[in-house]
Amino acid sequence: MDPDATTVKIFGQDYTVRGGDDPEYVAEIAAYLDERMRELARSSSQVSSSRVAILAALNITDELFRARRSGGGIEDLQERTQRLLHTLESTMARESAGQQGETGGENLPNS
Repeated sequence: MDPDATTVKIFGQDYTVRGGDDPEYVAEIAAYLDERMRELARSSSQVSSSRVAILAALNITDELFRARRSGGGIEDLQERTQRLLHTLESTMARESAGQQGETGGENLPNS
């Protein structure tokens, strides 16, 4: 396995995330995204994983904008949000390409 790769599970799918980030950090943001998506899926009936991903992205973006307005921890939250959005975009692209269920190799942007 690539030393810069971490395997995470998001919404029931395994993804191999490559980047220079600490594996614990990658696992933490993946767990955050997974929990947000599961919360949304529980509150909505019969929603596709693409729709759940979009709703999660909107909610996470809302968190970013609210933090910007309040001025607290903006840089850290913005970086985390950008990484989560990148993961969501990659997941949605893979799903729309009909590759759902395969292990991906997403690259997180380095800071």
